[in-house]
Amino acid sequence: MNIEFLSLLLLLGGFVGIMAGLLGIGGGLIVVPALLFLLPMAGIDPSISMHIALATSLASIIVTSGSSAFNHFRLGNVDMFVVKWLMPGVVVGGFLGANIADWIPSQYLPKVFGVIVLLLAIQMLFSIKGKTERAMPGSGATVVIGTGIGMVSSLAGIGGGSLSVPFLNRHGVEMRRAVGSSSVCGCFIALSGMVGFILNGYKADVLPAYSLGYVYLPALIGITSTSMLTTRIGAKLATSMPTVRLKKIFAVFLMFVAGTMLL
Repeated sequence: MNIEFLSLLLLLGGFVGIMAGLLGIGGGLIVVPALLFLLPMAGIDPSISMHIALATSLASIIVTSGSSAFNHFRLGNVDMFVVKWLMPGVVVGGFLGANIADWIPSQYLPKVFGVIVLLLAIQMLFSIKGKTERAMPGSGATVVIGTGIGMVSSLAGIGGGSLSVPFLNRHGVEMRRAVGSSSVCGCFIALSGMVGFILNGYKADVLPAYSLGYVYLPALIGITSTSMLTTRIGAKLATSMPTVRLKKIFAVFLMFVAGTMLL
């Protein structure tokens, strides 16, 4: 631990908060690769650095998504049917994703993350174009889809908004209610995934000090302390900047991240 490391964590949190407010993302797509680069500065063993990056990212998303979910619920932007039927699936899927990540050899986990990020970048580019709305699937199908969203999100250390918002909007849920419902579900994806990473982390032999399972508390505190302050800045910027162009830029950035992870 050193001042440089802590300063970079604070800067990372500030940047994540702005991007979260600007694009409506939980920040995991930024936090995970950034932590994978920063954690060696804290002397963390490379064999568990990806697991710690994923777990700490999910823990930080609980804070950001929880705050967002509360505000959306207060504004009436939460569709209770969506929450009722997506919630069981995303909770189970989030926990399953954490356990699957623990089974995957550490040298392959960044490549799994890279593939997921690449697919999300492609999905983001396609979601910019308008799509024909479809009827919302039945309750059983929604639970199954929620499980898939939760599992993939936990494997990538994200809250799932990149998956759930386009899915809900495509099936007739108005955008504000899709974002609000996704924030609620994303909070529980992150919570269940984090619990899974904490439980599996206690099996590791080389956990760093100040960690809770795979959750590295100094990084969690550093990121969330500034991200909570800068989300408002991102939200204000979102009202004056062209969202479509920003999504294109962010999608290209995600492709660069994916390529770096895969190579």
